[in-house]
Amino acid sequence: MARLTLDLLDGELAVCRLPGEAPPPEWAVGALVSITRAPDELSVVCDATAVPPGVTKESGWRGLAVRGPLDFALIGVLASLAEPLAAADVPVFVVSTYDTDYVLVPGERLDAALEALRDVGHSVAP
Repeated sequence: MARLTLDLLDGELAVCRLPGEAPPPEWAVGALVSITRAPDELSVVCDATAVPPGVTKESGWRGLAVRGPLDFALIGVLASLAEPLAAADVPVFVVSTYDTDYVLVPGERLDAALEALRDVGHSVAP
């Protein structure tokens, strides 16, 4: 796998859980918004400051965007990111789009995540 360039997104993200039948929420805003419906849940990733009280959420995530677009034929993109992060005990939440991948890491583990990624040859732009 080639070395990747990642961009650190501004601000804090939240990962939220709504009931599966819930409509997409109007409050889901920000530079990165992902809404995924599964049979039993609606997962929302968005700006943490936009999430209203009472919503089930995990806040404090920071986002890293892989510079893309990425070719669908590429193999091992996520593994090249997840493996060094796992070795550094950094949990991840991943969002993929048509063009690229986003890796979310807990804000309190951001420095460890950046160090682990740089140690294996990836570059991270502030």
